[in-house]
Amino acid sequence: VQLVESGGGSVQTGKSLRLSCTGSGFPFVDYTIAWFRQAPGKEREAVSCFTTLDRESPYADSVKGRFTISGDKTKNTVYLQMNSLTSEDTGVYYCAAPAGVWSTCGSSWRGMSDYVNWGQGTQVSVSS
Repeated sequence: VQLVESGGGSVQTGKSLRLSCTGSGFPFVDYTIAWFRQAPGKEREAVSCFTTLDRESPYADSVKGRFTISGDKTKNTVYLQMNSLTSEDTGVYYCAAPAGVWSTCGSSWRGMSDYVNWGQGTQVSVSS
């Protein structure tokens, strides 16, 4: 499985960006992809998770109400719509996929060790 992120960039506070993560080589029609981010000098943190088998997606508290994750099964792509961006959202954003397909992102989606495939990351910079 290969994952490729795109859509990062530099924006001002309050603006929006949409990240894309396109996967290839999935063994099944369904898939699970999560977004993580890593700010300078900080640990990588989970942002949100999407699985084609569940309508619900969890979010980190810091992005609830501002970020929306969605997927296009026909394109093997997961999107992260990011609105009302702040400097706290600055960092490298990674998408990741587990070894299989999750029926739900559930309660363990935040664990980095559960993901075996990672993209190269895309930089998001938010400035005032």
